[in-house]
Amino acid sequence: MDAPLIEFKDVTKRFGSRTILEKINLKIYAGQVTTIIGLSGSGKSVLLKHIIGLLKPDEGTILFQGEPINEMKKSERMAKHAQISYMFQDNALFDSLTVYENIALPLRETTKLDKAEIDRRVMARLEQTELKDAANKYPSEMSGGMQKRAALARALVTDPSIVLFDEPTSGQDPVRKNAILGMIAQYQRKFGFTAIMVSHEIPDVYFISNRILALYERAIVFQGSPEELENFDHPFKDEVIRSLEGLQQELTGLYSKRQFKVMHHAQLTQRERGETYTMVVFTMDDMGVAMTGSSHEAANKTIRSMGRYIDKHFGAIGGFSTRRNTNQFVTVLPYSDLTEAQNILKDFAHDFQERGLQDNFEGPERRKASGSCIELVIRAGIAQGQPFAEIEAVIDEAKSNQEEIARLRCDVRG
Repeated sequence: MDAPLIEFKDVTKRFGSRTILEKINLKIYAGQVTTIIGLSGSGKSVLLKHIIGLLKPDEGTILFQGEPINEMKKSERMAKHAQISYMFQDNALFDSLTVYENIALPLRETTKLDKAEIDRRVMARLEQTELKDAANKYPSEMSGGMQKRAALARALVTDPSIVLFDEPTSGQDPVRKNAILGMIAQYQRKFGFTAIMVSHEIPDVYFISNRILALYERAIVFQGSPEELENFDHPFKDEVIRSLEGLQQELTGLYSKRQFKVMHHAQLTQRERGETYTMVVFTMDDMGVAMTGSSHEAANKTIRSMGRYIDKHFGAIGGFSTRRNTNQFVTVLPYSDLTEAQNILKDFAHDFQERGLQDNFEGPERRKASGSCIELVIRAGIAQGQPFAEIEAVIDEAKSNQEEIARLRCDVRG
């Protein structure tokens, strides 16, 4: 792995007699999404303020691209911190300014660019975040999702290499949380910035983060990939798992990835060698586009519908399912053969096409999608596995057998 972009070495911060951070050690790598999870009041915001330079540690060292910040000249520190932008928890858009003026504000306040160059940069960000038609609107005239995109466009207008997201999903309902996280992931890939996100709600980290840092009792007790977090043995893990499972249940009605693995182990590894089970893998094509476009609310409704309909058809016969990533669902049928699974899938496809999909672009969602064309294609594949076979191999076989089972096209004229 490359050298870290930002590194904390034994960083301690106290306010009076109270220690907030104690011998913090962490590494953040360029081009990744790093999520810092922890309970409310655990010191996440204090940690962020050290990254952005608003606070200095009482002990320890912070390195930026391998250089200790405290040994840099003032001009060097300012240049490093100028590479960092900040997206506030509540968006912090000025109600008295239009979307265009809100996005232009950092350039007008912190640069000496002429009017033409500012206009070029602002219009580019408006177009990239699909807000060009809203340039002259005020924040109060826009939906919550559009306000989030405007706040992100403002954070990106200075071309930062690092963007900090402070509690981006706080106070949002489960569907909106998923939309915001999807937007962050999509634009991080699009622009290539390093994203650092903090939350006390334990966000849907499995789907958007490359790296997780767990802050617990003033220290970083875990740092690694989402997959490594599953094998993390620590008292904090119980709190993490409970929160993740709660959010996953709200979002899809299905099992969390950890619960799914537990179910898979309990149901299958106790069976006789030679017995088989059936696996179905569902994929939703173009979900990434829909999640960040003007129809992201309908896309999220589709995710929830998918979970409900999978549980309706497959859960009734003992199947258990999980959502593995943004656009993929996996279902295990412990007691079904290929023929039965194919018949159930056929019934599911008809039901979901006729009811589950069509409802998602009706009413307000159809009006919000006006002028856009969103196409969602649902594919499914079936494979047979044995209890002692690697689950990933069975998933790969099911994916190779996928065929289209449902399609939704929203082609609306404004």
